[in-house]
Amino acid sequence: MDENKAEIIKQSSIIRFRQAMDSDLDYIMETEHAEENAQYVIPWPKEEHARLLNIDNTKHFIVETADGFKKVGFVIVSGLKNPFQEIEFMRIIMADKGKGYGRETVKMLQAWAFEDLGAHRAWLDVKEYNDRARNLYKSEGFIEEGRIRDCIKTGDRYESLIILAILEDEYLEKLKKA
Repeated sequence: MDENKAEIIKQSSIIRFRQAMDSDLDYIMETEHAEENAQYVIPWPKEEHARLLNIDNTKHFIVETADGFKKVGFVIVSGLKNPFQEIEFMRIIMADKGKGYGRETVKMLQAWAFEDLGAHRAWLDVKEYNDRARNLYKSEGFIEEGRIRDCIKTGDRYESLIILAILEDEYLEKLKKA
């Protein structure tokens, strides 16, 4: 796919999502492995991102300013072929923080999942100490469903994940109140 013809998936007045391409892999790696981000995810090698870049069930999107001039983050969404209409937001990583891009990304992901794809449920996991992300997700209607205790080993310590999800009817109710 030509870089200038990248498919725009969703757009707001602030940001847009476009399909990530091979030429975006260095940006994805740099953003994911940045110190302020890597502590909250399990960073993947470039080969894993490349493998998942364009498969039917999983998509990588570049988050960029609405004018397309600046990349501000990336997302990975999986479960696109899930027969139960359940979508996982695997990665939501912003390189440009504190400007509302993360909140707008979450809102747009929800709109894309429920309005465009007809999902019934969208979910994600977050490391228990990532309060900034967890609070954002909760403020956008995600409900904490549980904790997977000590499931990740980082160095010499174990970390737990918190599972959060939002159902289609909860999303629609949130829209009515907005």
